[in-house]
Amino acid sequence: MLRLTSDHFPVFVPFGVIGFYRYLWYLIRIAASFTYRPVPLPENPTYIAEEDVTIIVPTIDAGEEFKEAAHSWLVGKPKEILIITEEKMLGPLQDLANAVDPDRIRVLTVPYANKRLQMSHGIKNTTTDIIVFADDDAIWPPTLLPYVLACFEDQQVGGVGTSQRVQPVGSRMTVWEVLAAFRLSIRNIEISASTHIDGGLPCLSGRTAAYRTVILKDPEFLHGFTHDYWLGKYQLNSGDDKFLTRWMVSHGWNTYVQCCKEAELLSTMKPNWRFLKQVLRWTRNTWRSDIRSLFTERFIWTKHPYVAYTMVDKLINPFTLLSGPCLVAYVIYKSTIPVEQGGFHLPWWNVVISYVVWLTATRTAKLLPHLWFRPQDIIHIPAFILFGYYFAVMKVYALLTLHETGWGTRAGIGDPTAATAAADNAKGDSAEKGNVQTLTYAQTPELYEQQPVEMQTGYAR
Repeated sequence: MLRLTSDHFPVFVPFGVIGFYRYLWYLIRIAASFTYRPVPLPENPTYIAEEDVTIIVPTIDAGEEFKEAAHSWLVGKPKEILIITEEKMLGPLQDLANAVDPDRIRVLTVPYANKRLQMSHGIKNTTTDIIVFADDDAIWPPTLLPYVLACFEDQQVGGVGTSQRVQPVGSRMTVWEVLAAFRLSIRNIEISASTHIDGGLPCLSGRTAAYRTVILKDPEFLHGFTHDYWLGKYQLNSGDDKFLTRWMVSHGWNTYVQCCKEAELLSTMKPNWRFLKQVLRWTRNTWRSDIRSLFTERFIWTKHPYVAYTMVDKLINPFTLLSGPCLVAYVIYKSTIPVEQGGFHLPWWNVVISYVVWLTATRTAKLLPHLWFRPQDIIHIPAFILFGYYFAVMKVYALLTLHETGWGTRAGIGDPTAATAAADNAKGDSAEKGNVQTLTYAQTPELYEQQPVEMQTGYAR
C-alpha cells in the first residue's frame, strides 16, 4: 500500500477521512451503548398494569401469530387490550379474541383500513393512564410491562420504547430475516447510545411503544395525527411512530428506551424479498420525519443535539458509502494503465482483494454484538455487505420518491384521504346530534404536573 500511495497520495485522502469519521463515530456509539443502563424497577410503583395499562393493536389481517402475541401481552396483566380493525374483519378477529381472552380483549372497528384512524379510535376508547401500542405479531417477555412502566416514574417522560429481536417465521431464519436481525442489532446499539448521551432517540418504534394517555387524548394531537400531510399535499398513513416521537420532542416531553432482556420483544419480519418493500417504506418515513425534525420543527437541535447529529449523519450516509466503490473503481482503472503513462504500480487484483478483505473485516466487527449470540449468522456477512450498498441506492431513490405514501406490503390499505374524510364526516354527524364531548388535555409536562389527578388521567379514578 505504501507503493500505491506514493503514486498519487491525494487520491487516498478521501479514503482516510471517510474511514476515520465512520469508525470513530461507531466507536463512540459502542462506548455509549456499553455505559447505558436501563431504568430499574421501583420498589413502590406508581403505575400498575392491571389498573393503568391499555394495549392498542391496530390490525387488518391478524392470523394465528396473533394468538401467541396476545398470550404474551396478557402475562403482564394489562387492564384491557383493544383490537382495532376494519368492519369487514370484525367476525374473524372477534373469534380470535374470544379464543384468547374474551374478558380482557375488546374488538372495535372503523369503516376503513387506516392505521392512524384505527389508533386514534383506540385512544378515544381508552380509560387508563398509559397506552401501549403493539403490532399484532409483537411477542413480549413476561417482564416487559413492569420495565416499561418503570420509566414513567419520571413525570417528565411521555413515551417509552424497547429493544427488539427478530422472531423467525419458520423453523430457521431466511437470509432476509437475518438481514433484518442485523439491522435490529445495530439499532439497539444506536438507540441505547443516544438515550444515554442526550436522552433522545430518532424513533419510538411502533412495534411496541408506551405513552401517557393524557398526551394522546389532546384534540390537537388527534387532529394532527390523522391529518398529517407531506408538503401539504400527500396524506400519510404509515410513519405513525415517527409522528409520535416528534410530538414528544416538540411538546417538551422526554422519551426513554429500555434496552434490556427484560423488555426485549420479538417481532416477525418478511421472510422473503418483500422485506425490501418494508425497508423502502421505513426509509421514506425516515427521510420525511428527519427533514421535518431538522429543518421545519427544529426542536431536536436544542433538546437532543446528539440525535440531531445522527439524523444529519443518516442524510449524508448513502453518499459517503457510495463514494467508496467509486474511489476503488478509479484506483482499479489507474492500476490498469502502464506506470510510464501515469498508472499505479499496484496490480488491480491487489486493490480488489484488499477492498473485499477490508469490507469483510469491518462489517464483521460492526456485527460482533449480534454474532456473539448467533455466530451461525456469520455466513450472511457477504449478503449484509451487498445489502448495505443496495440500501444506499435505495435511500437515494426513496429521497426522490417521497410523494409515494402507499403501504407497500399490505393489501387492503386504501387511500388515507378518503378514510379520513369519511371519519371527519362521521364525527361531524355525531357532533350535530350532541354526542361529542370536547375535552381539553394538558399538552406539556409543565401543565400536566399542575393538573389535579382527574385531569392528569383523563378520567376520575
